[in-house]
Amino acid sequence: MNKEFDEIYKMYSADLYKFIMKLCRNEAQAMDIMQDTMLKAITSIDKFRGDCSIKTYLFTIARNLYTDSIKKAESKNVSSDELETEFPDNSSFVDRLADKESALKIHRLLHLLDEPYKEIFSLRVFAELSFKEIGGVFGKTENWARTTFFRGKKKLIELMDKEELT
Repeated sequence: MNKEFDEIYKMYSADLYKFIMKLCRNEAQAMDIMQDTMLKAITSIDKFRGDCSIKTYLFTIARNLYTDSIKKAESKNVSSDELETEFPDNSSFVDRLADKESALKIHRLLHLLDEPYKEIFSLRVFAELSFKEIGGVFGKTENWARTTFFRGKKKLIELMDKEELT
């Protein structure tokens, strides 16, 4: 069983870490959530029904742990802004854009989007999840994920037009 989890870790840890970083934007918190995610996956594998991929299962656990950490911070009267630091340079995203300045503006605009648009956009673009996997993370259908992504993308393009980035 340890060998199976080693393989799962090798296959998904990089994508999982990127996803968590997009959520919390804090390296230390991302590492904590990632470790907690893997631990929870190992200890609760008997709850995995197999109706989604392992990747979707891990991303769902990570998302829930992140949400729990925000609730916990709020209950301690710590603002969620105090948990977040500057966004690190994400070269894979920046490489797709013409220049770093545009990339930073797009990241800023992305964070202006309401939920679930922001999270779905991040899951699709940064974590490269399929619409089916995204639907699974939210407990919704593939079509819901697809529609919500395209609505979020449209809103982001509208914001970009206002900022004259297109």
